[in-house]
Amino acid sequence: MSKGREAAAGGGAAAVLLRYLQEQNRPYSAQDAFGNLQREHGLGKAAVVKALEQLAQQGRVREKVYGKQKIYFADQEQLPAASDVELRQLDGEIAARSGQLQALQQSCRHMEAELKDLNSSMTTPEIAKEIEALRKDCATYTEKLERIKSATNHVTPEEKEKVCREQQLYRREWRRRKRMATELLDAILEGYPKSKKQFFEEVGIETDEDHGAVLPATL
Repeated sequence: MSKGREAAAGGGAAAVLLRYLQEQNRPYSAQDAFGNLQREHGLGKAAVVKALEQLAQQGRVREKVYGKQKIYFADQEQLPAASDVELRQLDGEIAARSGQLQALQQSCRHMEAELKDLNSSMTTPEIAKEIEALRKDCATYTEKLERIKSATNHVTPEEKEKVCREQQLYRREWRRRKRMATELLDAILEGYPKSKKQFFEEVGIETDEDHGAVLPATL
């Protein structure tokens, strides 16, 4: 390709890129611009990079460097100023879009909550399995209940009352005898030269605590 054709091609790429950046009015990297324009305009990546650098050097577009990447965008001072009518229209569009965004965000929150509930819920096979297990439990308990009802060795109210009275009598006797034994042993230990533990070992006394015996609760 001759230098004249290269210059023409470069100029064409610069014009396409300048028009594109002004129409879109948003920042693009060289890679983004190349990806968006190569199919329609047949621009090569090298041509896009070179054209953007030339436009930036000429002051026709702005260039910002972020790390190893360069971003290009239209010079706002070269764009036509919007009229009051256009500004009001833009304000209206912004308000409408903001309302749509809020509605979509609320809808997303509802769907996320519903999805969370669904994910935490049991699946149909799991529910079927749980129902089957509950049915088996019900059958087992029903069988046990029928056996209890048909048993002939039920305790009568009179028998239960008798057992309760005897249990109260034994509880009182247990406490009485334990109190008497404790008082007697305390009296002996007052004149005993050794410890209580040594006395119990010598005499061979075993306490309730030694055998884990506990006074039963009242029926």
